[in-house]
Amino acid sequence: MAGEWRVAWITGASTGIGREMALRLARSGVAVAASARNAEALRALAGEQAGIAAYPVDVTDEPAMMRAVAAIEAETGPIDLAILNAGLGAPLNPQRFDTATVRKLVETNYMGVVHGLAAVLPRMIERGRGHIALNASIAGYRGMARMGAYAPTKAALISLAECLRAELDRYGIRVSLINPGYVDTPLNRESRAPLPFLITADIAADRILAGLRREKFEIAFPSQTLWLGKTLRVLPYPVYFWLLRNVLQRRRASRSQ
Repeated sequence: MAGEWRVAWITGASTGIGREMALRLARSGVAVAASARNAEALRALAGEQAGIAAYPVDVTDEPAMMRAVAAIEAETGPIDLAILNAGLGAPLNPQRFDTATVRKLVETNYMGVVHGLAAVLPRMIERGRGHIALNASIAGYRGMARMGAYAPTKAALISLAECLRAELDRYGIRVSLINPGYVDTPLNRESRAPLPFLITADIAADRILAGLRREKFEIAFPSQTLWLGKTLRVLPYPVYFWLLRNVLQRRRASRSQ
């Protein structure tokens, strides 16, 4: 039933990619349950497009996530597609190693997805159908400077998606892994670092939904960032760290000047 979803649940739906996906799915006739912490932004989204219902929730609150999924299924119907998209970003300076920043990103980017899975997976397994998409990042392929809080959460999501893909086929549940490069979202607009090959949120949403309809496991883009990341991922550590020290970081520093 690829692309024949009746009910989709999207976390992180108030801005950026999540918002664009919610609009596109609703316009195609899918009933969309949109979740995020910002209730006002969700109400505005629901008012903009018929077929979107607002379910405000903090993904770090596991009981609240359970209640949100129960409400969605009671009021809208069984969730066919769950796009676990909520995420935060922040740089990490090793000279001022901030455990609060690390904890916040782990709780939102990783545990927020875990809470979503805990809420929706048992229901999908019982029905024997469903599609789950985890929004990670190309940043999860390999560690880089100043990304010690963000990149590990995305690397963990990549591994989690691989583990789930190996397990859930037998239950009739599809798993997709979304690995975007730089996308023009509020999260990235706050960055002072260069953002090479930046794409818009609407283009990202189109590519993600096209990949989900084709039942792709990994949906990664844009191609320039993807193939750079894939290449760096397989390099031996001595070569990788040499490149990081002598090429990539110098280019980043020159662009930021």
